[in-house]
Amino acid sequence: MALPKKILARQHQITEQYLHEVDQHLRDFLAGREPRIYEIRDFAERLHIHPTHLSNTLKLTTGNHPCFYLEEKLIAVAKKMLEENELSIQAIADKLTFDPSNFTKFFKRFTGFTPKQYRQQQWANRQPSKTETVTI
Repeated sequence: MALPKKILARQHQITEQYLHEVDQHLRDFLAGREPRIYEIRDFAERLHIHPTHLSNTLKLTTGNHPCFYLEEKLIAVAKKMLEENELSIQAIADKLTFDPSNFTKFFKRFTGFTPKQYRQQQWANRQPSKTETVTI
């Protein structure tokens, strides 16, 4: 049995609104306008729907759980902070509301690298390669 177009349209609308809310929330959080990272229930509340409905809708429309998108954005933010090399790994973990060991586990689960390994790899990629030119 096919779902009515109206229901399908609403599912895509919820998905679009959720992704917008995630982006907006992270901008607010990083700017200091929001003191904590939202959980799924907070996003559902902002969308005026039940958390289970949000979860089921995103899983149906995208194949991924809502946490996937939030975690994906957090990893992108963490990578950027690590690449800038201005803050210590502990300071980055604190800014993203992780304790350092959980931040390392979280980061490694998504990237395959610890934050320190990632930073070192990025630093090595930025260094100009040292090649000698011999002229005769």
